[in-house]
Amino acid sequence: MPPTGAFTLDLILYLPLAGALAVFALPARRRRLVAGLATSVAGADFLASLPLWFLWEQAPRDAWGFRFVREARWIETIGAKYIVGVDGISMLLVLLTTLLSFLAVLSSWKAIERREKEYYAFLLLLETGMLGVFVSLDFFLFYVFWEVMLVPMYFLIGIWGHERRLYAAIKFFLYTLLGSLLMLLGILALYFFHGDVTGTLTFDIRALQAMGGWAGWFPLQFWVWLAFFVGFAIKVPLFPFHTWLPDAHVEAPTAGSVLLAGVLLKMGTYGFLRFSLPMLPEATRWFVPYVLALSVIGVVYGALLALVQKDWKKLVAYSSVSHLGFCMVGMFALNAHGITGSVLQMINHGLSTGGLFLVVGLAYERAHTREIAAFGGLARVMPVYAALFMILTLSSIGLPALNGFVGEFFVLVGAFELPSKAWAVLTASGIVLGAVYMLWLYQRTMFGRVIREDNRLLRDLDLREAATLLPLIALCFWIGVKPGPILDVLEEPVGRIVRQVEAAASAQPPGPPSVRAR
Repeated sequence: MPPTGAFTLDLILYLPLAGALAVFALPARRRRLVAGLATSVAGADFLASLPLWFLWEQAPRDAWGFRFVREARWIETIGAKYIVGVDGISMLLVLLTTLLSFLAVLSSWKAIERREKEYYAFLLLLETGMLGVFVSLDFFLFYVFWEVMLVPMYFLIGIWGHERRLYAAIKFFLYTLLGSLLMLLGILALYFFHGDVTGTLTFDIRALQAMGGWAGWFPLQFWVWLAFFVGFAIKVPLFPFHTWLPDAHVEAPTAGSVLLAGVLLKMGTYGFLRFSLPMLPEATRWFVPYVLALSVIGVVYGALLALVQKDWKKLVAYSSVSHLGFCMVGMFALNAHGITGSVLQMINHGLSTGGLFLVVGLAYERAHTREIAAFGGLARVMPVYAALFMILTLSSIGLPALNGFVGEFFVLVGAFELPSKAWAVLTASGIVLGAVYMLWLYQRTMFGRVIREDNRLLRDLDLREAATLLPLIALCFWIGVKPGPILDVLEEPVGRIVRQVEAAASAQPPGPPSVRAR
């Protein structure tokens, strides 16, 4: 008998793919049917993912702490298997993905006016690619989904984006492809090294994570860690690998920006948590000062760039550089508080910044401009919109009782546990700058006089538009008021990562490859 819910992940993973094929088969002239079917499939997939949360305690777990595991033969000649499963970290990211995918599809009903069939099919295909990254427990399978995800996002930006969409799409694709190729080299190095030592060639992520406890292979760890670092840092994006992000966000359609900020950026931080830290703990500890330096620069630099933006969407895009730098600081504090805060901020950023991109998209659909100077006094003509925007703004800056506060608190506690308190102080400056640029944005767009006469005629949110924001706001309050259930889910996987990294610290102190021989 399969374990409880063993086939749940298969349903979650492939339902959007089936939906994409069904949508693509519909006649292009049936626009309402196309949008309705895509929304129904995305909504059904979100509902299908909810048992992961409600059955979590009852679901059996394997020796590595993964639940809902399903394993089957695949490409036996190279040791690749079809293995899917989730721990607390990936389970939360799966729920975030299915929710934001549903809201992204729902938000597109009036935003897309050409080639709707292909658009919705690519959105659903993108959802399958993103989910596959989070549930794969085989490195070969993981890499397949990692690459599959690039294709629909490339077309979403390149076809349904704005004026410079082709430039942004090509830049996104080339940056990510470069990182993917280096990551592939790192995967193959681990694959063959594991085979040399054990006599077994495998891509099983759980078996490869056990390599983190092996001694005497720091030189290889060093180079594999660098290969992974480039691939994951581009996706985060970590300074100075961030330059593709503002272009991609600004040119992407609203749904593309929501999924790009809410989910795709988390693949980079997830990669560090799933692979770099547990598999390569010695190299991770050696690189900590450098990653912290880049992360803190990203926190401050991203905030300062957001502060001077004239484009509403580009401001939110640069805020992502700052927020993800904050996540990286918590992660590379390498303690339970910091890593817990990092994962929590990954979820929080998906909720708040995903909501902010929806807010920008709603304003753009009405005014057909993203210039901050073109707005002003919108609270008078769109009071519901202004109220929901305010809540998401306060969530983004970490107001107590909202989700951002809890995550920022844990990250800062973890940063203060580092030997040098300067990391925590510099990271905290990003919180202050974040409050400045977000509140200033709100003041310029919502208060004061109405800048343009046309803005007086803008309509407030309808029921469908409000429905795209209210679930995110409800979760922001829930996490802010009662974070305990999420913290409980994270305790086991975070503790496992910390123990593995600490075990590496008790071994011989690492040095550069030229110092320590294999």
